Amino acid sequence: MPHEIQQDSWKQLAGEAAAKLIEDGMVIGLGSGSTAVYLIYALARRIQAGLSIVGAVPTSKATGELANNLGIPLTDLDTHPELDLDIDGADEIDSQLGLIKGGGGALLREKIVASAAQSFIVIADITKQVRQLGLKTPLPVETIPFAATPVRKRLEALGAIVQLRQLAGQLYLTDNNNVILDCTFPGGITDPPDLENRIKRIVGVVETGLFLNMARQAIIGGPEGVKVLP
Repeated sequence: MPHEIQQDSWKQLAGEAAAKLIEDGMVIGLGSGSTAVYLIYALARRIQAGLSIVGAVPTSKATGELANNLGIPLTDLDTHPELDLDIDGADEIDSQLGLIKGGGGALLREKIVASAAQSFIVIADITKQVRQLGLKTPLPVETIPFAATPVRKRLEALGAIVQLRQLAGQLYLTDNNNVILDCTFPGGITDPPDLENRIKRIVGVVETGLFLNMARQAIIGGPEGVKVLP
């Protein structure tokens, strides 16, 4: 079986397992990305079978459109500023359930929704588990466009190789009309909390893709099925 198909089947396992955690009457956050898509389809099937949720807050326009098309009731943080459960994917997960997120560009809304939830659960396939953050995946830093160059210089001073994100040859803008600076740290991120603090002090930075001490649990799909961490 080609690796991509295997990986998709592992993502599907994680997404479908997480959908079973959603209960009647919940207000939930719905994540973005390829694994979250499987969650959304599984949730839609549960709603068709009789599950009744109050509503879902999507973390991106794409997630909102897909959920709406599948008949999942949507809400927002103005109506429901506190959520029962948020389920979202990740680009990297370390042994402490520290995450890098934002490969799809939705990190700001994802972090807002995760912080509004009583419980945040991350879903992923086994390839996303790492011993150290930042060795395989750049760290996205969402930045006000006006500040992109000064912020870039400050990030480089922290040891990052910085790339302004583009998509199909065009400047990439988030759903919030900000830019993303993708930061590669040679040797990985040795002290994630310290780096997070340093980056957040840079004026013009809106948010980073480091999600630390936020996930309560990780549901990982792999060749042996589903495992739950911790």
